[in-house]
Amino acid sequence: MKALTWQGPRDVRVSDVADPKLQHATDAIIRVTSSGICGSDLHLYEVLGPYLEPGDILGHEPMGVVEETGSAVTDISPGDRVVVPFNIVCGHCWMCDRGLYAQCETTQVSEQGSGAALFGYTKLYGSVPGGQAEYLRVPQAQFGPIKVPEGPPDEQFVYLSDVLPTAWQAVEYAAVPRGGTVAVFGLGPIGQMCTRIAQHHGFRAIGIDRVPERLRMAERNGVRTIDAGEHEDVTAVVRDDTDGRGADSVIDAVGMEAHGSPMAALGQKMANLLPEGVAEPLMSKAGVDRLAVLYQCIEAVRRGGTISLSGVYGGMADPMPMMRMFDKGIRLAMGQAHVKRWIPELRPLVGDESDPLRVRDLATHRMPLQDAPHGYDIFQRKQDGAIKILLEP
Repeated sequence: MKALTWQGPRDVRVSDVADPKLQHATDAIIRVTSSGICGSDLHLYEVLGPYLEPGDILGHEPMGVVEETGSAVTDISPGDRVVVPFNIVCGHCWMCDRGLYAQCETTQVSEQGSGAALFGYTKLYGSVPGGQAEYLRVPQAQFGPIKVPEGPPDEQFVYLSDVLPTAWQAVEYAAVPRGGTVAVFGLGPIGQMCTRIAQHHGFRAIGIDRVPERLRMAERNGVRTIDAGEHEDVTAVVRDDTDGRGADSVIDAVGMEAHGSPMAALGQKMANLLPEGVAEPLMSKAGVDRLAVLYQCIEAVRRGGTISLSGVYGGMADPMPMMRMFDKGIRLAMGQAHVKRWIPELRPLVGDESDPLRVRDLATHRMPLQDAPHGYDIFQRKQDGAIKILLEP
């Protein structure tokens, strides 16, 4: 089959690889019909290279049609249309019983000290082949796949794999008070959906970015926006817009590759030039994140407010302004999305003909799998208006 493989920093290629096969009774094989390129994939494209091997198959936002199931898989059958969550979870361990699916004890990558295994996401999360491919083996298929109806286009459901649950959890973790304001830093796919979900809950959303196409998308969905490229201090603008206090809650939907952190950016590039045996332990111990946006979140949130982190961070020794955070009484909430926890609330919304979360206004590019390297390039460079790219094998 054809699959998108990582070959080196900023070098991804569509290659011929072996077709996946059932390995366990709890496996399923799906024929992929759509797979998104995620902002987290861009971390693999460059920053997290030391944790990848040439030939690793990328992608963790797939949906498709079931081709084959193992003997322990009874909830789905060949021919069913399914979305596959990005985290691989059993549904019955101690963590899963408490809805903490991203920490599933059955698939935890204990040798790396990591939580549940993820599709297509480095040795840190199990080196499981990803879904930017023609076919995908789905472990723990007795619980993971989400069955969806025939008829509506893929883009109405594919975001259940990651974008929507991640954004929903980010808003839940933000603990916005009734009638309150949430500022969302970063208007990529997650940030866009955070603002829409916040509005769906009746909150006021402020979106902050510097990319014109992202700002325009948020504005046409009714979001108050701030162009970070036009203001020396965006946190002052947020405070001015919230009676001088700051937003009740702030969501960081950017993460480790934020603009405005030149030394950390240099450190990331230098780490990728080191031999794997040196780079990997260095990145596991050092502070390599670009923290400009997180610092802005700390300043933009009001005293006693909450910061919700949905952007991925990878450093182990990043400096945090603890005195400032303690003085302001800030609460922090973060983590990988517990996808299946939020599906009961999300599935009716994406299935609603009225499209209350406006999921049909997110994908900017749809391209064949063979064009995936181009898709990564324009997404990483923020060119050609790329906000969300869907690949079609």
